[in-house]
Amino acid sequence: MNKKIFIACDTNKISVAKKIIRDTETKKVKIAYKFGLEFMNSKNGRFFVSKLKNKIIFADLKLHDIPNTCVSTIKSIKDIGVNYLTIHIGSGLEALKASKKASGKIKLVGVTILTSLDNKALKKIGFNKDLKKIVLDQARIANKARLDAIVCSAQEIKIVKKVFKKEIITPGIRFASKKNDQKRILTPNQAYKNGSDWLVIGRPITKGNIKRNIQNLIDHLNQ
Repeated sequence: MNKKIFIACDTNKISVAKKIIRDTETKKVKIAYKFGLEFMNSKNGRFFVSKLKNKIIFADLKLHDIPNTCVSTIKSIKDIGVNYLTIHIGSGLEALKASKKASGKIKLVGVTILTSLDNKALKKIGFNKDLKKIVLDQARIANKARLDAIVCSAQEIKIVKKVFKKEIITPGIRFASKKNDQKRILTPNQAYKNGSDWLVIGRPITKGNIKRNIQNLIDHLNQ
């Protein structure tokens, strides 16, 4: 089974992260680990990630700043040895190009519209374009900046693939209809069918019995 999953380690406790990593080990799917601002800014979080061996690490920092600050941040985390790093495409083409140049071996991942937003939410913050048109424009910018991957909702994969031919990473994955704070969701099989390369899954796996949840995921993928 050539399925790839980023497990979202959404915690500020190293003990919890260790348990997530221990309980999600399996050879039936390819497992990697995503650490966001919550963990990376926690006490000893950065050090813990830097010491992980033989793991694919996704630093989900979602950089969103002027070019100089984005570049300086990328340089400052190179010692951790992460494999993937996120930057908001909304930072602009200049920041994306400069960040890509500075990223070296780190795969730079452009973030489109967050999966917690929909058209109604976007209008409230001043976006007048349809969400899917915005994502398409962002994918074009990511392609122009030669980013290595894109984060988008699984619902927009086919749109993104029209203009971006590299890796596509999809959050907002749910086994059932429970959305939590997400708006644009799909099941794992739906996401893969649409063309996702990596799924990002957090709470559906990390809340409750992790080993059982991983098995539920494997069972779902085998349906």
